[in-house]
Amino acid sequence: MPEVSMRVRKADAAFAPVADFYFRSRYADRRFAPGIADFTFGNPHEMPLPGLVGALHAAGVPQDKNWFAYKTSEDEPRAFLAEHVGRELGLAFDPEDFALTAGAFAAIALAFELLLDAGDEAIISDPAWFCYEPMLLASNCSARHVSLTRPRFDLDLDAIDAAITPRTRVVIVNTPHNPTGRIYDRTTLEALAALLDRASARIGRRIFLLSDEPYRRLRFDGRGFVSPAAVYPWTLISYSYGKILLAPGQRLGYLAFSPLMPIAERKPLRDATFPAQMALGWTFASAIMQRAIPDVETLSIDQDALRRRRDRLMTVLSEGGYDPLLPEGTFYLFARWPSDDPAAWLNRLADHDVFVMPGAILGSPGHFRISLTASDAMVEKALPAFSAVSAALGAR
Repeated sequence: MPEVSMRVRKADAAFAPVADFYFRSRYADRRFAPGIADFTFGNPHEMPLPGLVGALHAAGVPQDKNWFAYKTSEDEPRAFLAEHVGRELGLAFDPEDFALTAGAFAAIALAFELLLDAGDEAIISDPAWFCYEPMLLASNCSARHVSLTRPRFDLDLDAIDAAITPRTRVVIVNTPHNPTGRIYDRTTLEALAALLDRASARIGRRIFLLSDEPYRRLRFDGRGFVSPAAVYPWTLISYSYGKILLAPGQRLGYLAFSPLMPIAERKPLRDATFPAQMALGWTFASAIMQRAIPDVETLSIDQDALRRRRDRLMTVLSEGGYDPLLPEGTFYLFARWPSDDPAAWLNRLADHDVFVMPGAILGSPGHFRISLTASDAMVEKALPAFSAVSAALGAR
């Protein structure tokens, strides 16, 4: 593809596993078929939240001639977020600490645009969301991969420290973690903060932490949450409303700067968000979505239903030898194939019209991910299939 830039060709190669699965697989052939049990992506399989529909209707009714005019990061939603997110995370945000974006995708792209120059590196802990690396490559940057520690998938602080080079600019932490559902505690985050302070002094440049938090309000069993932004001052938060609302097609999110960051360093970043978002192709949240923020802030998908599906699947998967990890947050469940032939298990499940996310896409070929956003009917259809496949392949 000589007509295509090298950076996009690299991003294309990194995206290949998910593109092949989405467009050129048995799942691709069946993903719109009625009656399948689709546990792949975090998509809705039931009608949207009525409160969301009402909020969008209300925000779409113009009150003045500027209702649908160009919108950057508007004052009212930023002031609202400073108060409400500040209360949630225990941080004294200023409104200027928020940049409203078209979802977390745009927030992450904005963070990379603000912090990274060509040739810089970001550290990713695997298994991980499959879009970090392609986005870095499209920015003429690169990823350095480390592995989370098994079996609990904790952050490997020694591996992160060893991966830091003079080109390191960002360490990405996703908590609650996709795909494992782990929530990293304050002790771990404080150790990471101390590590990054030492490493920044060692390489002679500040290493930033990107805390990707789109699942932070989706937590099980009364677990708490500590944002890295409350522990390490040089933290940027990416957030999306698409998870808590289960409406990923309605793009709304933000990038926020930790208010603990010294103002002399935080203000230049805040001031740079407007030109960066312009240069990225107008990545501001739409007029309707910005106006809807106060009405959607307290909405949530049915978290009791997520827990019920989690518990049903945990029991059957454990009995079938899939060794599932109990998720602490997110709406995913991460499990291990009982043998070293993932393709055989994927195909046998597909024979039952049950589809899961292959772990290879997420950097862990021996595992698979289940999205609990599947309906109860899908779960009930899949339970005997998981048992039958385990009985058939586990006996070989």
